[in-house]
Amino acid sequence: MLAGKVLTNGSAPATCFPLHLYPIDGLHSSYTNAPIAIEMFAVTSATSVRAPVAVASAKARAVSEAPAAFTQRRAVRGAPLAMGSKVSSKARAAGLVVRAADDKPVPGSEAKGMGKALPMEMDIDAIMKLLPHRYPFLLVDRVLEIEQGSYAIGLKNVTINDNFFPGHFPQRPIMPGVLMVEAMAQVGGLIMLDPAASGDGGTQQEFFFAGIDGVKFRRPVVPGDQLVMKVVLTKMNKRFGIAKMKGQCFVGEELACEAELTLALGS
Repeated sequence: MLAGKVLTNGSAPATCFPLHLYPIDGLHSSYTNAPIAIEMFAVTSATSVRAPVAVASAKARAVSEAPAAFTQRRAVRGAPLAMGSKVSSKARAAGLVVRAADDKPVPGSEAKGMGKALPMEMDIDAIMKLLPHRYPFLLVDRVLEIEQGSYAIGLKNVTINDNFFPGHFPQRPIMPGVLMVEAMAQVGGLIMLDPAASGDGGTQQEFFFAGIDGVKFRRPVVPGDQLVMKVVLTKMNKRFGIAKMKGQCFVGEELACEAELTLALGS
């Protein structure tokens, strides 16, 4: 049995896990027929410090390819293990893995956590109960935030399956700018429409463009982008049902489009 020792990494001590070492001159990997080497990993309550132990076999050192190794994948929580402590089979199975010599690490970054779990105030079903638009002209997939009569933030997932890409343009698909403006207007309509008047076929209220001013397109929007639209109500004339709004479209941190919208309520 290999005696444990205390290592330091500059901040906290770490106690090595005790491991039984057996003669391994005749032990070979079932995957590569290469001799197996054993490594020890030190664990502390704050950090994990890797303390490799010398290969136990000269034969394993002689092989050109990297030998398989027992690897401590994560620290066991709790007090440090004392010499002679027994580790349960469950804990050993959770923390140790035998890796063959030809087992290569997965390239690239971890995919987990890359996609943002955006909030959702209204899903597509709730949106369709208010907006009268339907395929192929419903351009809001989700409402992230909304305050009736004040502002709303909506989201449009742009995909190559959108019906306008085959013609705009076949050699370089770009979302038409007028559809970005239309998408902002639909988010603006959600601010104006009364949720109490919602129904399965959309609300009985209607809204129309009455004017578009100061439109600027800052960057192209292409398949794979998420178009996040923030629309803020700046002025409302309830007598005539006329609303003025400021709209902006973003892809990530980049401003893609902005415009001042004038919408009119109808019935």
